[in-house]
Amino acid sequence: MRPPFRFPEDLITLQRAWQQTYAELAQAPAGAGTTALRRQLIALSGNLCAHPHWAASAWRAGGVELRRAARTPTSAPTEGEAAA
Repeated sequence: MRPPFRFPEDLITLQRAWQQTYAELAQAPAGAGTTALRRQLIALSGNLCAHPHWAASAWRAGGVELRRAARTPTSAPTEGEAAA
């Protein structure tokens, strides 16, 4: 059984903003002027990668878990998530 990942709330908030921006960009019709969304996505990506949390842990080990945590209403994993 893996230990549960714990992420700072600001990191989860950044990931949620990234996912929302990505979804908006994916839904935008062709030629809709998506420059602002693309720039926002690039800025959010930089903020995610440069977050201090990653200095103490490996990106590859926690990246998927962060995306999962951002999809749930709370950042604390439930027992079912901890065992997954």
